[in-house]
Amino acid sequence: MSAMAIDTAVRHRRPYRGSHLITRLVGPLTIGALVVAFALLWLLARPLGDPGQLVGQLIGAEGVLLLSVGLVLISTLRWVDRFFDGVDKAAVWHRRVALAGTILVGVHIATTGNRHPSRLGPTLGTIGIVGLAALTVWAVAPRWRSITPHPLRPSVERVMETGPVRLVGRWVGGYGLWRGFHRLTGVFLAFGFAHGLMDATLFGSPLLRWSYVAIGGIGLAFYVYRELLARHVARTHDYEVSSVAPIDDASYEIWLRPLGDRFAFRPGQFALVNLEARDGWHRHPFTIASAPQEQQVRITVRALGDFTSSIGDLVEPGMPAVISSPQGHFDFARGTEHQVWIAGGIGVAPMLSWLRSAGPGELPSRVDFFYTARGPAPLADEVAHLADHHDEMHLHLVDTESDPRLTTERVLEAVGTEPRRLSAFLCGPERMVSALQRDLVRAGVKPANVHREYYNLR
Repeated sequence: MSAMAIDTAVRHRRPYRGSHLITRLVGPLTIGALVVAFALLWLLARPLGDPGQLVGQLIGAEGVLLLSVGLVLISTLRWVDRFFDGVDKAAVWHRRVALAGTILVGVHIATTGNRHPSRLGPTLGTIGIVGLAALTVWAVAPRWRSITPHPLRPSVERVMETGPVRLVGRWVGGYGLWRGFHRLTGVFLAFGFAHGLMDATLFGSPLLRWSYVAIGGIGLAFYVYRELLARHVARTHDYEVSSVAPIDDASYEIWLRPLGDRFAFRPGQFALVNLEARDGWHRHPFTIASAPQEQQVRITVRALGDFTSSIGDLVEPGMPAVISSPQGHFDFARGTEHQVWIAGGIGVAPMLSWLRSAGPGELPSRVDFFYTARGPAPLADEVAHLADHHDEMHLHLVDTESDPRLTTERVLEAVGTEPRRLSAFLCGPERMVSALQRDLVRAGVKPANVHREYYNLR
């Protein structure tokens, strides 16, 4: 895409639209409808027999359905991105349905038996549930605070701080290792699926058997596509590192220059980047802080994981990079004419992309931009310089070392507008963003007008 074409795409933005609630709900409602429809099918087509067997085997089949849906959600296909309002939100629902599916399969195994099992069926079922349970625990462990009831958190925190737990955490906490093992999800589902085919006593009903084959087969087909075919059909763009520089003690910015066709994206999106380093290739989603019309792509990296914490030592100019799949629908053009932007630390990157791409008069009629950090905000000078070019922009810098932390009450007091007229765009640490999102809705901002991006796809 030429620079002129990219610039034209940026200038002719979509009109402001305030509500995207229906778009956000289509995917989750579809999942719910599939679960209900599958249960009704089993109840209507069930053969005469033990009701206990029906309930237990239905629970197992529903677990396979949810796990198959989870494989569809991480297939990287474009229609999944559109159907769930962004691949980041599809990843959130992948975690939810995978957790629910694993629990259901576990309940099925614990409560349902077969007096005449096949030779391999029970073994395959056991391998499947053990593998799925291990992967599920591994995936949710970094979020233990959000899933632990508040009264239990002090006790759990003491356990998490013990030497053995911290040692295990350092060994299994790396993104690369987790991602490699997480790719076995489809294999463990295949074991459980085969167990169902071998040992289900209700499959004297052809309709039940073939509906089970359909849901399991579709999920495994998407898994095979992702693992064997997706990389060959995805459109990629070759780049190389032109510079690597620290932003502060815990973050870096990397500039990538194109070696061929430029990567086309919308302001506010993130990208999947394969980046070669001294210790091999790494694949991560990175936020884009540059504008589409700029020659080079700028990504910002928070030093949190095993690779990102060592970028300054592992990455240097001249190293190759491959960019694919621009992702996300984090776009201020989806908001109302009065907006609140809230960024925490390096989470300012998508707002930088917006500001670097927007021309005079292309922002909403008023934007209150709250940029918060502990200490001087890492990119405050650049943000202030860009904000000065827009009369609609009102910048609020919040240093939590000297000021109280940013709260919804403080935001609404500074804005001075009825909450129902506002749109809010949030990006930053997950705990901060989740708390502000919840409090903004409670204060009267419409849920459909609160936008955030889930950058952690793990």
